[in-house]
Amino acid sequence: MTIKEVAQAAGVSTQTVSRVLNNRPDVAPETFERVQRIISDTGYAPNMLARSLTQGRSHILGVVAFGLDYFGPSRILTGIEQRAADLGYSISLNLIHRPETADVDEVLNGLIGRQVDGIIWAIPEVAENRAWSHERSPDLPVPVMLIGSPAGNSSLPSIGIDNRAIGQLATEHLIAGGVRRVAVVTGPRGWWEAEERIDGWRATLDAHGIGEQDRYVVDGDWGASSGERALDLLMREFPDVDAIFASNDQMALGVLHGAHRMGKRVPEDLSIVGVDDIPEASHFWPSLTTVHQPLADAGALAVEAIDRSIGDDRDRRERDVQPASVTLLQPTLIVRDSSRRVD
Repeated sequence: MTIKEVAQAAGVSTQTVSRVLNNRPDVAPETFERVQRIISDTGYAPNMLARSLTQGRSHILGVVAFGLDYFGPSRILTGIEQRAADLGYSISLNLIHRPETADVDEVLNGLIGRQVDGIIWAIPEVAENRAWSHERSPDLPVPVMLIGSPAGNSSLPSIGIDNRAIGQLATEHLIAGGVRRVAVVTGPRGWWEAEERIDGWRATLDAHGIGEQDRYVVDGDWGASSGERALDLLMREFPDVDAIFASNDQMALGVLHGAHRMGKRVPEDLSIVGVDDIPEASHFWPSLTTVHQPLADAGALAVEAIDRSIGDDRDRRERDVQPASVTLLQPTLIVRDSSRRVD
């Protein structure tokens, strides 16, 4: 089956079939549906190699990611994959196993050599691991979008979550419930997300005139076991702590488990808030108050930004995302039973 035969069966031009295949908005809904039905009935599949040669595009996005066993990175990748499929792209996924590495030339050069149309860099910022974005951005032949933190004064655009707002939302809610000694279980120190959440926690305590903050900081590693260990340390040193802001839901689960083991009532003795709103959070006992991050939205928006940047000269839409632009999506608080109710 050829595209010409599909066009003849649908009573439209081959250009219209091409627009449908590319999910273009400038096709009448009834025409779009008729062409899609014929494509489905006939099993027509475009010759992607010929299409790439004709258009000068591969219709492949390079995605560089880390930590798919963690909730956040996996949700971002889900958003990327789903929106990429909607827009007609395939994904070339590259996993980096040590996020702190700054030696990324092999990965970048490999993707460029495979002629990807654009690159989405979804590695969390740790120490100096985004130094390459300052050094290589002028000579990159394809658009690159960062997901996560804004990379300083990089000329590369970025999309992420306002992690400082996460710390503020969680801490403000805990204080509104009547607690005064709010501890924080951090993510790995040096990660931008972890540091920003600590800054939000600290700024909120300052705003309420609550001092002696730093002694209530315990480092975690995103895992549930580190949350339980953190609670043990806090209770030995500061048994009067009456609230915990855990920097993700897995660590909050560890805190909850430790609290039950110690015989502490949640939230009467210990009010707990996590981050991420994982699907299991509502099934914790008690159900977990948490801060929801629009992670899949960040992935989808990164694909849309790349798509706006790589249209060919004949079909170039107005670019909304300019170099050095930073988009921070806002989190939302999900109140459940692990925190004291606000009157």
